[in-house]
Amino acid sequence: MLPTLAELLDSAWVVSLPMHTRFRGIDTREALLFEGPEGWAEFSPFVEYDDEEASEWLAAAIDFAWRPQPAPVRDRIGVNATVPAIDAARVADVLDRFPGCRTAKVKVAEPGQTLADDVARVRAVREAMGPEGRIRIDANGAWNVDEAEHAVHALNEYDLEYLEQPCATVAELAELRTRVKYMGIPIAADESVRKSSDPLAVARAGAADLLVVKAQPLGGITHALQIVTAAGLPVVVSSALDTAVGLSQGAALAAALPQLDYDCGLGTSSLFLDDVADLRPRDGSVAVGRVTPDADAVDRLAATEDRRSWWLGRLERCHRLLTERD
Repeated sequence: MLPTLAELLDSAWVVSLPMHTRFRGIDTREALLFEGPEGWAEFSPFVEYDDEEASEWLAAAIDFAWRPQPAPVRDRIGVNATVPAIDAARVADVLDRFPGCRTAKVKVAEPGQTLADDVARVRAVREAMGPEGRIRIDANGAWNVDEAEHAVHALNEYDLEYLEQPCATVAELAELRTRVKYMGIPIAADESVRKSSDPLAVARAGAADLLVVKAQPLGGITHALQIVTAAGLPVVVSSALDTAVGLSQGAALAAALPQLDYDCGLGTSSLFLDDVADLRPRDGSVAVGRVTPDADAVDRLAATEDRRSWWLGRLERCHRLLTERD
């Protein structure tokens, strides 16, 4: 049974977290937090998502706040640093905010930038991390196959761990994987999993070597684990630029996986100037466990009244969709 809208609204807080650097086109990250019998959860679909897509994020939040979760098999999760599409000169400062992390995910293919910008950024990460650091790049599906192949050749000397969503479609990923297989660089699928009506299509097509999974977009930890099991591929658990509350849900997902071969993208609290709780990386990892927002931090980060009203309206519409679906 779904909790009532009144139950969700009873503890609802809307927060706006300022960021060190513009990321994913935003300077602040908004989220709605609420508490259920099992603890706090986060509802934070990006503002441009429609209600149908956003309702999956609400289902995930309700699941985390109202239902017991799978038992963890580890108590800490190794995480990667996240390097936005910044100038190469700023890379070292960003990496300093991820103490102990030996893996870095570097954003590439930013609109308005060039491949030369990407190469300079990745080179700076390699110089900062040394030969033992691991570097993965994320294009968010921005390249076509030819562009992606060209970029891989330009970046290959920096010893890439994998390419995350270099192209938008499953067919493009499959073609690119065939073209660059001889180079030994795996292809990871993100948007082709979390934004697809069929998240297993990329695995069936042999279009990826591993999957990036996120608890909120996939409707919660249980559903995400079902996808991972059915796909039969290695996975990386990542955040959707969550607050510490949402990151704790991602950590719970990563902790429940029987096998976890890669560092996860759950250190993104370090991208914020302030957060509702402290779940920043320590020694390259984050702790597993539920997070309770700090009341002072929530007051400090409270969204404006008009943004609070916007989020409460969205919550009501998405709750209605889930009720109708049930």
